[in-house]
Amino acid sequence: MKGEILCIGTELLLGDIVNTNAQFLSRELASLGVNIYNQTVVGDNADRLMDALNIAFSRSNIVFTSGGLGPTKDDLTKETIAKFFDRKLVYDEIAYKNIEKIMKKKNMEVSESNKKQAYIPEGAIPLYNDNGTAPGVIVSSEDKTIVMLPGPPKELIPMFKSKVVPYIKNKVKNVLVSKEIKIYGIGESLAADKICNLLSGDNPTVAPYAKEDGVLLRITASGKDEGHCKNLISPVESEIKNIFKEYVYGEDDDTLEKVVVERLIDLKKTIATAESCTGGLVAATLVNYPGVSEVFMQGVVSYSNEAKMQRLGVNKETLDKFGAVSKEVAMEMAEGIAKTAGTNVGVSSTGIAGPGGGSEDKPVGLVYIGFYIDGDISYKELNLSGNRENIRHKAVLEILNELRLKLRKC
Repeated sequence: MKGEILCIGTELLLGDIVNTNAQFLSRELASLGVNIYNQTVVGDNADRLMDALNIAFSRSNIVFTSGGLGPTKDDLTKETIAKFFDRKLVYDEIAYKNIEKIMKKKNMEVSESNKKQAYIPEGAIPLYNDNGTAPGVIVSSEDKTIVMLPGPPKELIPMFKSKVVPYIKNKVKNVLVSKEIKIYGIGESLAADKICNLLSGDNPTVAPYAKEDGVLLRITASGKDEGHCKNLISPVESEIKNIFKEYVYGEDDDTLEKVVVERLIDLKKTIATAESCTGGLVAATLVNYPGVSEVFMQGVVSYSNEAKMQRLGVNKETLDKFGAVSKEVAMEMAEGIAKTAGTNVGVSSTGIAGPGGGSEDKPVGLVYIGFYIDGDISYKELNLSGNRENIRHKAVLEILNELRLKLRKC
């Protein structure tokens, strides 16, 4: 089944909203075995939408649209598609009753504009909307099928999952299943070189993707059912994990902070953070994980030398001799926060994020990160590139990954 996604709305073209619907639909359809080869965005214009439909059906047999099903005059999706399929619009009593119910919940009267949403192309399959006034619609004619979905994600996502997924499952012969393996500490090109023999396979396929938090290796298999696909994926997954070993930090929805926090919970160890150049980003990243309160005690942003001395107990002599940006200060910061917070683990950052403030000896991008784990103190020197935001973000990832590796040995 060759599919295409057609997102409708001038606001998308103007950049007023982010097109998250296309991302959601692409992922969901891939897992259902629908091959999406093209995505198109078109404004609220009937002629341009008609052109987009002609192009889409010249190369695909099923098209998924989002948007343009609202009550206003510029919502032309349903009307244009009805014309494309040479169907007249007919009144749907259930759709109208649903609109009445939704409007009643909002303490609003059904307007004449709302009533137009109760009309659907003749012979179409209505997808009644439990979260809004616009019903979705499926129209089929010979080898062409279009699935119209509302634009708001809070309406599109539940409608797709509850009503479109069963429809698609009855249509496709094979399913697609993907497994994602996440690695950190090795670049995309080198990772690809290490698994070049796997990249040429056709079922399952393996594809590397560079992400902010490392490299994602996606294994995708096609088969008659999910179990068949998982059996195809399993030996490839094992081979990849054996190749990359400690570089592998997780899979699928795992993040570095999730892996670190869950390991701390397993070890029953608590943690505190002392940050200079990262300005609280380490703490903020850790608290992305909802169970972090079990292990995260406190975070301190000690930007000035005075704060480092008063709050963390960094020695003035250390600052005078080595400077704030030094491995010595990073280690004293990590030890100081752990001891003052009474935690097993302390991590720290001190560096030069730029754009100014660097020197020949200590250039922009030089960052020292410190670690205190049950009395063991260590550091790592980083030489990072990019703008201020990039340097700070990379430093956070390095701290989390280095901590992950250290906690593995505990």
